[in-house]
Amino acid sequence: MGSINQLAPAEGFALGSLGQNSLDRPYGLVLCRGDVSSSDCRTCAVIAAREIRKSCPNSKRAIIAYDNCLLKYSDTDFFGQIDEENKFYLWNVNNVSNPVLFTEKTIELLSQLATKASYNSAKLYAAGEMDLSEGSMKLYGMTHCTRDLSSVDCKKCLDGAITDLRRVAYGKAGARVVGGSCMAIYEIYPFVKA
Repeated sequence: MGSINQLAPAEGFALGSLGQNSLDRPYGLVLCRGDVSSSDCRTCAVIAAREIRKSCPNSKRAIIAYDNCLLKYSDTDFFGQIDEENKFYLWNVNNVSNPVLFTEKTIELLSQLATKASYNSAKLYAAGEMDLSEGSMKLYGMTHCTRDLSSVDCKKCLDGAITDLRRVAYGKAGARVVGGSCMAIYEIYPFVKA
């Protein structure tokens, strides 16, 4: 955990494994959000490492997610594979007035961002906004993948997360899916750090 924490702040992402024997070799990964500063990344990675050791002291696999970062480790090599097991769903308790149109616009924005993150970003990260036809309201979104994924797998992971959002947060004014390999977030207020 210590070596991963040191590497993550500089680039916002680090992965690694230690040991010679595959039976006791740990694999770990830290991903900071693409809009997070190096110092905030370092702080989040240190807290995540401390809390995951405290909460899961004897676990061979664990994942912890904060607003600014995600940390996971396992006794099996997961690098380059989409994590379908670990997903967290959070949503705004407020409902929108026109859920059909809002969901359509949400999917449109997140799909555009998924393509941008997957194919047009070295960080596999994209954020953006879209005007909604409901007055002066805007929709804000962000998509992000762990950088051990290929562009194709990043897009596949994000497409799955966007489908999940449609299912678990239909009509909600904001929601996020945070998984072990990717995340998709939308809100009706700006949440990305400048």
